[in-house]
Amino acid sequence: MTLEDETGTINIIVWESVAERLRRDLLAASLLTVYGRWQCQGDVLHLVAQHVINHSHLLGELVVASRDFH
Repeated sequence: MTLEDETGTINIIVWESVAERLRRDLLAASLLTVYGRWQCQGDVLHLVAQHVINHSHLLGELVVASRDFH
């Protein structure tokens, strides 16, 4: 998995044993919190996932309004 924002990208590594344990949340989530261990290789950041929480239910409460910047 990859997370990206205006500062760059971060790779999320999910080992097979973790993926099996958290399969439902990993496949179903639209909004996900990932807890894990940081690894750095040069300028590349990796987050090795140990636990995830599916927060997709919160998206139903999200208020979305159109913004016109022109």
